[in-house]
Amino acid sequence: MDTNRDNFPRAALLTLASALLFAASGAMVKAVALHLPNEMVVFFRNLFGLLALLPWLMRRGLGALHTGQLRLHLFRTFFGLSAMYCYFYAVGHLSLSDAVLLNYAAPLYVPFIAALWLSEPMPKTVRYAIPIGFIGVALILKPGSGLLQPAALIGWAAGIFTALAFVTLRRLSATEPAARTVFYFGVLSTTVSAVPLLWAWVTPAPEAWLPLALIGLFGTGGQLLLARGYSYAPAVRVAPLAYAVVVFAGLFGWLYWGEVPDGISLLGALLVCAAGVLAVYVRHLPARAL
Repeated sequence: MDTNRDNFPRAALLTLASALLFAASGAMVKAVALHLPNEMVVFFRNLFGLLALLPWLMRRGLGALHTGQLRLHLFRTFFGLSAMYCYFYAVGHLSLSDAVLLNYAAPLYVPFIAALWLSEPMPKTVRYAIPIGFIGVALILKPGSGLLQPAALIGWAAGIFTALAFVTLRRLSATEPAARTVFYFGVLSTTVSAVPLLWAWVTPAPEAWLPLALIGLFGTGGQLLLARGYSYAPAVRVAPLAYAVVVFAGLFGWLYWGEVPDGISLLGALLVCAAGVLAVYVRHLPARAL
């Protein structure tokens, strides 16, 4: 037996650490969003995230970058960068926990995308989980009020683009190690996100540089820790722990911005998390159990 696939305590620790870093990255985004345009924040997240990967490249050498999946890397960059623009905008205009939740609704959309793109069958039980999650998303968006807010719709779009990136990553994972995938995303997304700076550049204040650097460091660190966590235990056991990011984001939002979710949003959060966990769990059950 591969012991790396049977060490749940280590997988749990790495996954929770990644959730904390993702939530902290979101908090840093919110801290600078009022003072810098979204294009600037996205670019520096990618730039500093790429710099954080340089030690890995120095250890592995340029040979580690060889890939036969450039087209999929380009797709992953397009979807991931689109998700990032939408998510960062939502973080700057919604409560931190709501923005994170809308982004983490991605597992609800993955079965549809995987069925259409990868021809993966959709288990019947997932079909029950998805409506539950959509009800949760609706409660967070609050039809009749929040649903009409551009920030809420953009946050919703972030989750859809994230789901598309997830499915692309599933294709890439067959041949590409996690660090190489993260590196290609860093290079390509930094290059693409530099273009809008031609018209959106604003010189950051001295105190903004540290949060900008931490956004990239925390984001990349969270990606690597999460990938590592999945290598120590089956996804069905690890995936539910990733929703701890919602709890951490809620704590950051409460501590620094006094954000307190109302009862409807809390109910929506519970439904989204429950449906996301159920969708992931069912997709990894043996076929005979469905």
